[in-house]
Amino acid sequence: MLPTIADILALEPVRRGNPRVVAGADRLDTRVRWVHVGEVTDIAQLLRGGELVLTTGVALPEDPRRLIDYVGALAEVGASGLIVELGRRFIGELPAMVVAAAEEHGLPLVTLARETPFVQITESVHARIIDIQLEELRASEHLHEVFTELSVEGASPAEVLGQVARISGKPALLENLAHQVLACESAGRDTGTLLATWETRSRAVAPAERTAYDATSGWLVAMVGARGQDWGRLILFCDERPGPRDIVLAERAATTLALGRLLERHQRSLERQAHGSIITGILTHAYADPEEAAARARAVGVPLTGRKLVSVVLRLTEPGGTTLDGQAQLGDLAEAAAGACRDVRLPALVGTLDDDRVAVLLPLPPRGVAEAALTALAERLRIAFNPAFVLAAGSTVESIKDVRRSFLEAEQVADVAVRRPDGRVFYRLTDLRLRGLLHLLRDDARLQTFAERELAPLLAHDAQRGGDLTRILRVYLEAGRNKAVAAQRAHLSRPAFYDRLRRLERILDTDLDDVDSCLSLHVALLALESFRRELR
Repeated sequence: MLPTIADILALEPVRRGNPRVVAGADRLDTRVRWVHVGEVTDIAQLLRGGELVLTTGVALPEDPRRLIDYVGALAEVGASGLIVELGRRFIGELPAMVVAAAEEHGLPLVTLARETPFVQITESVHARIIDIQLEELRASEHLHEVFTELSVEGASPAEVLGQVARISGKPALLENLAHQVLACESAGRDTGTLLATWETRSRAVAPAERTAYDATSGWLVAMVGARGQDWGRLILFCDERPGPRDIVLAERAATTLALGRLLERHQRSLERQAHGSIITGILTHAYADPEEAAARARAVGVPLTGRKLVSVVLRLTEPGGTTLDGQAQLGDLAEAAAGACRDVRLPALVGTLDDDRVAVLLPLPPRGVAEAALTALAERLRIAFNPAFVLAAGSTVESIKDVRRSFLEAEQVADVAVRRPDGRVFYRLTDLRLRGLLHLLRDDARLQTFAERELAPLLAHDAQRGGDLTRILRVYLEAGRNKAVAAQRAHLSRPAFYDRLRRLERILDTDLDDVDSCLSLHVALLALESFRRELR
């Protein structure tokens, strides 16, 4: 941090001059970028802002109005302050009009009662400024080394936040766009206090810039995202306004978190890695032509053309106790699934999707029956693989272009089934519908943004006033917009319930009799429930 006027007044060369603050005593915390010695009246045109001007006043004008203009010009250009040595031009004290002008413009004005070599002041201050700049450069280099290493190693969010807290000495937190905490490093503070009523507090902090300090909450907030898509916020808890180093630290950490999400990969066998790459390419539309995907699949011995395609997702019901154990089990499940496919003579693409899922793309003959193939695969896999798992299947599709939709269905079914497995051989999407789809998309920043846009005014209203209008809206929509039934379910009289609906319309600025508006609100509510259920 650059030195302040107060810091400079405490330096020995300045103290020997017997300094006295005659104006701007409340602005001694102003930072000084440089010290400039000048005896000319129009010195302001030589400055760029942030300079502390030293002068004996020998060349300053006699005309009082021009003296006032001199002070005003320094203030206008952004000078940090003015130090005047008495004895040459001004004897004993400065003219009252100069002091008044400095006070009016908020320009710190200091007099030196004794003759003081200005070169000693400039050398002392400039040495301190350069030392500070060198220290900041070393700190920046250190941050670069630390976070480059974290990026290369694929550090987890907890590890990144741990480094942020260690370097800054401040608590650090990562949240998603639904204001749910993904990781937190308390830096010795009480975690419960830091996270108390988190969603309400977080919604109240919405800086306009990507990295900004919110003085009310004391949070330094940096958006986290890559490729033009933000998915979270890094928050550094500050007891005072953060310095440049804290800002750089927050931005580097946010960049590392974004890169980590992009570069997450697991060690896999070459075959599983090749299969997984093809499946991922199909799901992410990486292949401009579906025939390219078919050609790549043929190259690994899996024909996709002219076949019925069934997407399958496998999930462990009880993952390993540690991350490494879970990854090892998932790798074993992928290998067992590939073996089971070979045993039942079903050539298939098999690879891991992420930390939780194994993907299987089954190409069946034109007259093949999906249910029979899925049953045979599941039974064989249960013989070959001991830990419990669920097998979820998407719809049967005829084209590679539709595989992504089938996989989304399978993922949705697996995510729901793994929470309450009932022992079925395999699971389908038949009864999950919209809730299942929203559960599948719960981590998608676009869905979180949609829910926030639809419900933010209502959620903020309830959070600030302890209201229950969100519950009233849910009851109304779940009752099919039947006001009489909804009032009964809400245990309210009809007049009281109708009054709450009118308040809802004012807060949300919408018409609750409009079908499209209610549909959007209902989807947003279901999405919000999915976010909160996942957090619990």
